[in-house]
Amino acid sequence: GEDSRSFHVSIQGTPPNMASAGEIPIITAVAGGQLLLECPEGAEPQPDIEWQREGSVLQEDARRQVLARGRFLQLRAVAAADGGEYSCRATGDNGDTGDTGPRGRVRVHG
Repeated sequence: GEDSRSFHVSIQGTPPNMASAGEIPIITAVAGGQLLLECPEGAEPQPDIEWQREGSVLQEDARRQVLARGRFLQLRAVAAADGGEYSCRATGDNGDTGDTGPRGRVRVHG
């Protein structure tokens, strides 16, 4: 048999008490499943958004795709190696980069 699961995880702004404590939200994913991370809406016009994993720019491949000019990051066939801290950052037309946005730590189970 075959079993598939899809998850939609929306990373919203971190509550102030969590930010002051330095805590990062935990996002749980199931190995072999799909994960969709969302970067919250920013200023208009919508800037391009860059995704990072563990502080390094995330490169797209067959399993990792950036959708809607960076608004979403889709991970397919999630594996243990996909675990770690993810963040998104808006980049303006002039190349300036804003502060790194909300962060989330992905943990893979199964």
